[in-house]
Amino acid sequence: MTLTLALGLHSCAGEKSLNQDFCAGVIPATSMLCTKGAAVALADGVSSSTVSQIASETAVTSFLDDYFCTSDTASVKQAGGQVLQAIHAWLYGQSRQVFGHDPDKGYVCTFSGWVVKGRFAHLFHIGDSRAYLWRQGLLTQISSDHSSPVLTGAGHSAKTTYLSRALGAGPQLKYDYTQVALREGDILLLLTDGVYANLSPSALSALLAKAEAKMSMPELASSLTAAALAAQSEDNLSAALLQIKQLPEPATPPKLDERLHVVTDLAAGSTLDGYTVIRALYQSHRSHVYLVQDEISKQLLVLKTPATEQMSNEAYLARLLLEDWIARRVRNDHVIRSVSTGRERRYIYTLAEFIQGQTLQQWRQDHPHPSLEQVRQIVLQVGTGLQALHRAEVVHQDLRPENIMITETGLVKIIDLGSAQVAGLVEQYHIAVERGLGTALYSAPECLLGEEATQSADLYSLAVLCYYLLSGRFPYGNQLARCRNRQQQKRLCYQPLSSEASAIPRWFDLTLQQALQPDPAARYQQLSAFLYDLQHPNPAYLQQPFRPLLQRDPLRFWQVVSLILLLLNLTLCYQFLL
Repeated sequence: MTLTLALGLHSCAGEKSLNQDFCAGVIPATSMLCTKGAAVALADGVSSSTVSQIASETAVTSFLDDYFCTSDTASVKQAGGQVLQAIHAWLYGQSRQVFGHDPDKGYVCTFSGWVVKGRFAHLFHIGDSRAYLWRQGLLTQISSDHSSPVLTGAGHSAKTTYLSRALGAGPQLKYDYTQVALREGDILLLLTDGVYANLSPSALSALLAKAEAKMSMPELASSLTAAALAAQSEDNLSAALLQIKQLPEPATPPKLDERLHVVTDLAAGSTLDGYTVIRALYQSHRSHVYLVQDEISKQLLVLKTPATEQMSNEAYLARLLLEDWIARRVRNDHVIRSVSTGRERRYIYTLAEFIQGQTLQQWRQDHPHPSLEQVRQIVLQVGTGLQALHRAEVVHQDLRPENIMITETGLVKIIDLGSAQVAGLVEQYHIAVERGLGTALYSAPECLLGEEATQSADLYSLAVLCYYLLSGRFPYGNQLARCRNRQQQKRLCYQPLSSEASAIPRWFDLTLQQALQPDPAARYQQLSAFLYDLQHPNPAYLQQPFRPLLQRDPLRFWQVVSLILLLLNLTLCYQFLL
């Protein structure tokens, strides 16, 4: 089952000579409907402005055009919010340039927009236009009016109101965002005050109940504005409707293309879609990775197929293709690059650039005592790759030395996106993530308790990576894996690096300690702040007083005490024998 919608729009000037309202909607083709959804928007210009009709049309058309140009990996909330911020900045800039500081004469309007993606509707709202949900005979107002009463000289409120929030008004944009779970048959409504101010909720409900089964959505939108006009509305009238005729199946990943076949256990010399296998690079119970050569361009590439055990696992096969999908949409020198030759694909596999070098795990074995600067440069490059993923709202979830390559020239790349979580898909599908057993040492404590991975979890994994490269061990040893709840995790004692490696400054150790806090709220809240503090001593850490060995490294303290007691016992025994 796929998402099926019906759109209805109607806007007219009513009794006025100029229509300052504007509404429009887009239901895209099936492929984009799955990745971005559908959208409908409505705007109402302020009557005191001579250009507000331009603001209304610009706001709606720009939102609908630009939203569908945002990254497929982004969530609706992030994508829609970014677009609104850009529209607001443009409108406000135009107003300042043409009208100075007079908000009543600028490019200002209300804005309400629904985006329907998967089984959810997302509302963006600024001003006093209204958004409603009609469900099984019940009308519910979803939006709140951003308006305030006009006070008279005596301090009493008059019947008129003014907009407390509007698109294009003021340097800062404040808007409401609401997510609504949908049911088949729902109708999402957007109405300007020219309609709802002259039709009470009961009157609206009566019209919807009477007309829903008999009219199409365009006819229903037109009937609402006509009813408001007949009720003596003196304003512009606009109605935008989106009916949910069919929802996609819940909690299922995108269906695999049935034309694609599964292949595994490729031998050297065999060919697949025009790629010749040179040799196997890596094999596990999840996937097989091969070095291949493009028969046309002669370019060396890396091809990954599902392992034999996964051939009938549809969820894993979908995730394998998702890995390729992410790599095509995140462009950064420190994230593996997907390769597309444009040829028709007949099998399920991923195709990526071939990186001349070694995994970070191999590098660590070859450099058992790396310098602080060597490790820092590696971690900063991995962090840059993570930032690119996070900007696209992708959480990696499986950062470890085996999933990172370092080239002969020192370029570091994240190479495995098989466990990545994409916000733009999570809000639509619930795609399970399978973790490898070796990942637990680098996983954030909250993930070990079954909580959802976030960007903070990636930050924690990056800090573990740094700690491991410098010391060859882990910040909490094997104690973290034994914790069964958050309280046990909070009692963990960080094992400082500066106590065993004097070349590591204390401020650097304290930077790692904050990034490695078991409680996500106590860590750095931004990856950029952590990367900055790795390069620049945080003044707060430089001022920290010296802590005794018992606090810095309890294990080492008791080892020293035990050694002293042993020496004392040996001394006493020797004296007794004399």
